[in-house]
Amino acid sequence: MTIASPLRLSLFGAAISVTLGLIGCSNATDTAATNESSAADTAKPAKTLAITQIVEHPSLDEMRRGIIDELADNGYVEGQNLTVNFQSAQGNTATAGQIAKQFAGDNPDAIVAISTPSAQSVVASTKTIPVIYTAISDPVAAKLIDENEVPIQSNVTGLSSQLPIEPQLDNIQKIVPNAKTIGYVYSPGEVNSVVVLNQLKKAATARGLTILDVTANRPTDVAMATRSLSGRADVIYTSLDNNVVSAFEAMAGAANELKIPVIASDEFSVRRGATAAMGVNDYDFGRTTGKMVYRVLNGEAINTIKPEVMNTLTLYASPKHAADQGISLTDDLLKNAINVDNKAQSAEK
Repeated sequence: MTIASPLRLSLFGAAISVTLGLIGCSNATDTAATNESSAADTAKPAKTLAITQIVEHPSLDEMRRGIIDELADNGYVEGQNLTVNFQSAQGNTATAGQIAKQFAGDNPDAIVAISTPSAQSVVASTKTIPVIYTAISDPVAAKLIDENEVPIQSNVTGLSSQLPIEPQLDNIQKIVPNAKTIGYVYSPGEVNSVVVLNQLKKAATARGLTILDVTANRPTDVAMATRSLSGRADVIYTSLDNNVVSAFEAMAGAANELKIPVIASDEFSVRRGATAAMGVNDYDFGRTTGKMVYRVLNGEAINTIKPEVMNTLTLYASPKHAADQGISLTDDLLKNAINVDNKAQSAEK
C-alpha cells in the first residue's frame, strides 16, 4: 500500500480547485452570454423622434417630459435606443415652418408637434412621416382633422384638449361673483385663441357678461395689454395662448398692480401667478400622447390610430395669488381644488 505524501495531496487538491474554478467561470460566462442574448432579443430597435413646439414654457415642457417618460417606460429610452431631436420655434411662426421643413428632410420615424402653430407647420411639410399633434385646443379649426374627426392627411393623428367653455365661465363666476366684464388677452395669430374668444363671446351673452378682448402679438406685448384693462375689466381670463403663457409672470405682475384676478386654464399658470385655473394635467396629457407615439414607433400604422380628446378637468387654485390680486377664495372652492400653495410648500421641505 502506497501512502501519498502531504505534498502530493496538496498539489492534487489545488488542481481540483483550479479545475472547478474554471468550470464555474465557464458557467458564469455562458449564463452572462445567454442573458445578453436574451436582452438583445427583447430590446427595442433604435428609433429617431423629432419634437417641436412653438415656444418653451412650463406647460408645454411638462407635456414633452410626459411623452419622453411614457416612451422610456415602454422600452424606448432617450440616449440608448431612442434619438430625440427637439427644437423650439421661440414663439416665431416662420421659425416653426423652417423647423418643420428640416424635420421633413431628416425623415425621422415620427414627429411630435406640440401646439397648434407647430402642428400646422409640420402637417404642411410632410405627407409621409407619421405626425402626432398634441396641446391642440381645436384640431378642426386648425384644419388637422375634419368635423367627423378624420385627419386631413393619412399620416396624422394626435391628442387635443377641447376645454368646454361653460365650466370655465362657471369657475370665473364662482371666484368673482360680481364680474360683469371679462378681459381676454390673446394672440390673434393663434387659431386656438381665436376659437376660444368666439366661444367666450357666444356663451357670455346668455350670462349677461361682456368680453373685452385685447391683443398681444408678441410675449413682450403681454404686460402692456394687461395694463390696458385697468378700470375696464373685473377679471382676466386666459386660455393656453402660447404668447401669453410664455410671458405669464408679466401678466401676473400687471394684474397684481391693478388688483384684477387672473383665471387661467393650466396648472403652471397658477403656480406662476394666476388666482386659479381649470384645465387638464399637463404631465398626464404628455403621458397620454406618449402612448400614441409609442404605438407608431412600435410599428403600428398611424392611419389606424384615431385622434383622441382628453377633457378631464382639474381645478387649481392659489390663495396667495388671489390675495395679491385683491380677492379671497372661499373654503368651498378650495375644498374642490388642488391648492398649489400647499404643493409649493411641500416641494420646499
